[in-house]
Parts: sequence; C-alpha cells; structure tokens
Amino acid sequence: VLEVEADRMVNASIARRDLDAEMTVVRNEFESGENSAFGVLRERMAASAYLWHNYGKAIIGARSDIENVPIERLRAFYRHYYQPDNAVLLISGKLEESAALGLAQNHFGKIPRPSRALRGTYTVEPTQDGERAVTLRRAGDVQLVSALYHMPPGTHPEYAAVDVLVALLNHVPSGRLHKALVETGLASSVFGTERQQREAGFAYFGASLGQNASLEGARDALLRVLEGFAKTPVTEEEVDLARRRLVNDIELTLADSRELTSVLSECAGIGDWRVLFLHRDRLKKVTAADVQAAATRYLKPANRTLGMFIPTQSPDRAEIPPVPDLAAALKDYRGSAPVAQGEDFNPTPANIEAHVIRRTLPGGMKLALLPKKTRGGTVVAQLTLRWGDEQSKLNRAAACGLASGMLLRGTQKNSREELRNRFDRLKANVGVGGDGGSVETVRESLPEALKLMAEVLRQPSFPNEEFEQLRRSSLTGIDTQRSDPGALAGLALARHLNPYPPEHWLYTATLDERSARLKALSLAEVKRCYADFYGASDSELAVVGDFDPSEIARLAQELFGGWKSPRPYARIPLRVAEVAPADDVINTPDKANAVLRAGVLLRLRDDNPDYPALLLGNYLLGGSSDSRLVRRIREKEGLSYSVGSFLSADSFFERGSFGLFAIYAPQNRARVEAALSEELRKALAEGFSVEEVEAGKKGLLQSRQLARSSDGTVASRLASYLVLGRTFAWEEEQERRIAAMTPKAVVEAMRRYLDPAKVSVVKAGDFTNVAANPDGPSRAN
Repeated sequence: VLEVEADRMVNASIARRDLDAEMTVVRNEFESGENSAFGVLRERMAASAYLWHNYGKAIIGARSDIENVPIERLRAFYRHYYQPDNAVLLISGKLEESAALGLAQNHFGKIPRPSRALRGTYTVEPTQDGERAVTLRRAGDVQLVSALYHMPPGTHPEYAAVDVLVALLNHVPSGRLHKALVETGLASSVFGTERQQREAGFAYFGASLGQNASLEGARDALLRVLEGFAKTPVTEEEVDLARRRLVNDIELTLADSRELTSVLSECAGIGDWRVLFLHRDRLKKVTAADVQAAATRYLKPANRTLGMFIPTQSPDRAEIPPVPDLAAALKDYRGSAPVAQGEDFNPTPANIEAHVIRRTLPGGMKLALLPKKTRGGTVVAQLTLRWGDEQSKLNRAAACGLASGMLLRGTQKNSREELRNRFDRLKANVGVGGDGGSVETVRESLPEALKLMAEVLRQPSFPNEEFEQLRRSSLTGIDTQRSDPGALAGLALARHLNPYPPEHWLYTATLDERSARLKALSLAEVKRCYADFYGASDSELAVVGDFDPSEIARLAQELFGGWKSPRPYARIPLRVAEVAPADDVINTPDKANAVLRAGVLLRLRDDNPDYPALLLGNYLLGGSSDSRLVRRIREKEGLSYSVGSFLSADSFFERGSFGLFAIYAPQNRARVEAALSEELRKALAEGFSVEEVEAGKKGLLQSRQLARSSDGTVASRLASYLVLGRTFAWEEEQERRIAAMTPKAVVEAMRRYLDPAKVSVVKAGDFTNVAANPDGPSRAN
C-alpha cells in the first residue's frame, strides 16, 4: 500500500479520459448535496458571511467549475500540491513500528524535495460590518432557521472557550437552545457546531420546525439565546458539564486508534498534530469568565449571518484575531502520559472463540464475555431483549416505537438531563431502546454504566412533556422524508415487497399513516406497551474489552435476573410474499439528484450451503469499490457517485433479499437502469473470471477480518450467536467455504436464486424537466 501511495503521489497519470469519466461522477455528488436544504442553506450562509476568504466557498465547487475545469489546471494543481513536503503520513493498527518507519522511509524518503515553494495564504476576511440574512426557498417540508458567527482560528488560545461555548449551547437536553426552543414547543430539534480551522472560521446554530410552526417565533427565540449572554451570564455548572464532555470525547478518541489517526490528520492540516493535545490542555483550564468573554465578543448582531429556509442594524463589530504563532505556543509543550496500548489481539474467528466465556444465568439471561486488554481500557457491552409474539404485538407498533424512544428521557430517579450528565461523567456512550441497549466506556466505569442502563430499562418515568417532544420530533422526521427521493423510493419498495396487513408488527406504514398514528397516540398507550412486554426472561448480554468477567456476570444477575417478562416471547415469522415485479416512478420536484432502489425477496437462510457463494457473487457484482457495477456505472460511464448491490439472509427463517441501488442525475435514468440490468444479466450468463473470483475472495475475507477488529461488532455477533446457538467456529467455516469458492460454484448459486425478471424497481427524482428527453446529455461538452 505504501509503495502504491508513494508512486501515486508523484507519478499519477492525470489524463483527459479520466477527467471525462470522473466529471459526471463528481457532478452527481454535487447534485446529491443539492437535495439537502440543511446543507444548501449552510453553504449560502457561509458564502454571505465570507466576502473574500475561501471558507465561504463549498469545497466541491460550483456546477460550472465541475463541468468545465481544464485538465491543465488539474495537472498543475497535482504537481504543485501532491508532494512530500505538503503531506503527512499516519499509520495505525497492528504493525511493527520500526518496520513501518522503514517502509515509509524506503518508499517516500526517496521522493526528492520539489524545487517550487508552497504559496502561503494572504487573504484576511474583513471585520463584518453589519447583520446579513439569507432566505432559501426550495421544495421541502421542514422549516429551518439558523445563525452563523465568525470565530477565531482553531489554534488561537481563545478557541477552547469557543468550543465550550458551543457545547453548552447545543447539548441535548441540557443546552440553552434545547431548553428555549424544543422544550417550549417552538422547534422540533436544535443544532450547533463549529469546526477547528487553521484560519478564522465560524460557529453555526439553528433549529428545525414543522410547516405549521412559527418561523419568526423560533428565529426570535434562537437569537435571544445566542445574543443574550449579557442578561443571562454563563454559569460555572454549565461550563463544568460542557468542558467535561469535550475532554471525555478527546480521551475516548485517544483510545480509538482509527479515530485518533483521523483527528491527528485534521490537526496536522491546521498546523501541527500536537494541536489535539494543546487544545485538550487549554479546555481543562477554561473558566466561566473565558466563555462569557467569548460569548459577548463574538455572539453579537454585527457578526451574525441569519438564514431561513422556506416561509419568504449598528456597527458593533467583532474583531477577529489573526492566526497566532503556533511554533511559539508549542515551543516548550510537553504532552500528558500516553494512553495504555492494550494487548495484541488477533481478531480471527478461532482466536475470538478461544477467549469467549459463555454461561446462562439463573434468570435465563445468556452471557458471552470476551475479556482482553484494550487501548485506553475501553469495553463494549451489548444487551438484547426479546419480547412479545405475533398476536400480542398486533396494532402495537406505534405505541411500542415511542415507548422505546422514551426510555432515555427520564427514570424514576433521574431526569433526561441528569441521565445524560451521569453517563457523560462515566465516559459512556450509551444507546437504549426497546430491543435492549449498548454501552461503550472504560473498565472502571462499566459497572456503574450498566447499573444506570438497567435503571433506564427498568424504571422509566414517561414524563408527559418528553412524550410531546418526542412526538413532535417524530412528526418532523416524517415530514423531512416527504420530498426526499431516497426515502420515498425505499419506502415504496419496502411496501411492495412486504405486504403485511396494517395491524401487523412488520407492516410498512405510509408517511401519512405514520403521522396519523403518532397524532392519535396517547401516553397511556405507550405506558401499556412497556407494562405488557418489557422484561429480561429472553435476553442476551455480550461484553468485549477490558473488564472482570466474574464481576460482570454477578452484576448482570443482580440487575436483570429478577426482571421477568409479563408475556411469553415467540419470534415473529418472516414470510416471502409472492408479488408481481414493480416498475414505479415517483416524481420529486426541485430535487437535482435521483435515486433508484431495486430488490427481490429470496427463500434463503444464512446457513444455506449456497449462501457463501451468493455473498461472494454479490461482492463481485456490486458489493465493493472494485465491483462490476462500480467499474461500469461510476468509473467507465460516470453516471453515479454511489452505486452497488446488496444481499442478506435471515438466520431463523428462509427469507433473504437481494437488491441494487444507484443515485444519478434525472436525465440519466434510462442509462443507469439499463446498465444495472445489463451487468446483472451478464453476471448470470457468463459468471466471473478466475482472476475476479480470487481477488474478490481476498477482499471479502479481509473486510470480514477488519469488521472483527471492532469490539462493538464482535459484541453484536456474540449476542446474536447466543440465541442462535452458534460460536465463531460457524463464522470460520463460512470463511473457509468462501476461500474455497470457484467461479463455477458462484455463478451456479446466483442462477438458482436470482431472476432479473422478478426484480422490482422504484425510481424517484425530478423527472418532469427531462420527460421530453429522458436520455438527455450525461456529460458536459
């Protein structure tokens, strides 16, 4: 890999034919972004806020730039910037340090330093001299109001206070924005973000609300909070909670080598990889006075750009400081103690299985425990609850869906805000719902985190105000999908392939049905779902990472052993309905990107002898970045930014699915559909070459090995294998079969299960403007 990347750094062929093929792919990526009102509004606001600096320009550029950029400019850009003196190499994972450094030196060290000098930036954005406003009018169903403020460079000493300021504003549910807009019913949700940039960047805040809500009311409340710190100063408690969350996030990043590599790369981009540690240390020293000073200095009207999506001043200026002398700031810097490295654990099925401890508790809960030393002492726990049966769950989907969503919104001992704060103090990332929960934390916090998760599951309080917030948020989420091509295509395909009756648990409701059910739902119905079903009589707990197995087994019995399910559990059968293939078109006006979803149900279970061959066949057809669909539709014809296929099979019932997907410009609908069909039929008719199969086997097996390097993935599989009665030996056997697969076996399995004539297809997009010429031009001339 290093040899390839080193060669590509200075020897890549920037050919006209490559530009011609990739241009339409990148243009399709641009069109995909144009479907998001949130993203477009933010781009427009940044463009208004920045008169001169390129932070006001979207990285992808304008459509005309994408279509018309000269090949000579690309070559000049490549020669100027793709050089070793402008690159940072970060390597993480299982490796020998000295060998890795030797390889880097061998492949990159021999590249000569270029004779040219890199140009520094010189444009400084002038101090903003008054309020600015942007109104975006496009097709859509959810209103947005937002405000953008210029901020100092990410390496400036004041930036830590800005980071804390944003965190105490955007937190849910304790943040000022959530309390002022969501809890009062003015908005469905709020957001706030900033990005640590090399030069003077910005902070961005806002709210989303339903069509019938008052946009002006939400706007006024948003600005009162953001620009009201003079009247309601920052408190020490707010700063303490926000600072702790930010520092905890950095500590978790330091324990995750993959995430750490990404973050260090970003830090190198803004000046020096050590910025991560400098910023962490500065965060720890931030005071309420620092945050108050940042709020009053930057959150003022003259520094604001206001944005509104769909409904139709005084020189109090904010001086933005220049980029500081980072070399001076880091001259005598010394980082804190390194994170514990953990053991060298090889994630093969055999090695995982050799370390797993399984047992069944007196109450019926099944345990799978995989103790090992991990980087930073991290540990992941996955709890699965199984409840109810086909008959008892009739007409309960809406109520039980909201019951699941209510669990983390308050218990008999702690409010929603208190729960979040307690989990934050435990350095725990937690998800809890009707099907159980997961927690990622560190060794010393796991017992308390599990106790708190048990409290959430066993003692929910179902506060009425949180119920109404959840209902409003859910309704807004439904409205967001009403004009989204991807959501509408996926919904239409699911409804066609799974024709369950409306009262069935597995019924796919229309958006209008989902909305009507939510509006008619009462809190009493939600509580009844919890009372009728929740318990741990049929449950599994899997834990992977740094922990004491005996302690966790004892604690699991203490927390869940006596929690009996009120009703018996029986798995709901999955059925394969005999439906005629569909060919549907959904028109979504004013959406630049179209979506295709295709699928067919299969009578297939994952222990079927043909399943490994089908997995490999799907991987070769459209399941990888080097698949036939990607090579043809993205790389050769330049029609789609995202295209592929998928295959899945249930572990209990003979019900699997195969599908195809693509995004594309609406005028390319016919070409994309034809290419997908042609490649599927060609694979079934001719099969795959020996070279394709061998490369595919290697790639598929490597991807499965990589997936097992995630403790969360291993925990999920351990939990599912408990109820299936499987071990990782089953997974090892599956991979042995994949490794022994031949081209003949792959194509024969595909022919037994896949019939192109039975595949249902749904296309969604704005096809009105191309109706007269549906096969319009796909490339700019």
